[in-house]
Amino acid sequence: MDLEAFASALQRVRRQAGLTYRELADHAHYSHAHLVRATSGRQLPSWDVTTAFLTGCGVPDELLPLWRRHWEAASRDPQDVSELLRTAQTPEHLGAALTALAGPRSLRTLARLTGIPRATIQAWLRGTRLAQRDRLDQLVRALGATAEERAAFAGTLDRLSSGRLRAAPAA
Repeated sequence: MDLEAFASALQRVRRQAGLTYRELADHAHYSHAHLVRATSGRQLPSWDVTTAFLTGCGVPDELLPLWRRHWEAASRDPQDVSELLRTAQTPEHLGAALTALAGPRSLRTLARLTGIPRATIQAWLRGTRLAQRDRLDQLVRALGATAEERAAFAGTLDRLSSGRLRAAPAA
């Protein structure tokens, strides 16, 4: 599900609940503006805003894991990740692909999902440090990467680690 489809799905849920954005704001405890932006299709709302939106519309808790998967899918464009990995020439490029896969998740969230320190993840995302293969796989698995994406990340890391591509410029 892409970002626009996700926003449209949120709009449908609100309409089916029969709520205006102002009424939903009262139920969700988020501002009217936050909720309108959540359905604009221009930017993915945070998971907290999405959860409040859905529960404010009366979506049962047992459906939230399904919505979480849709939210995660909307947070990245798999073609962008694949293209970034295919053309990666530096650790910064690998970091850009990781950032695309991570979507709007915070470093705190990534650390909580993986047990990897925030500073380490930040260095990988910036491309100032290459991950060990098993740790990179731990992160991309936690981000919901497909088997193909996991293999592409491993292959890119192997190419960069072997020195077959130019190293990152000194900071």
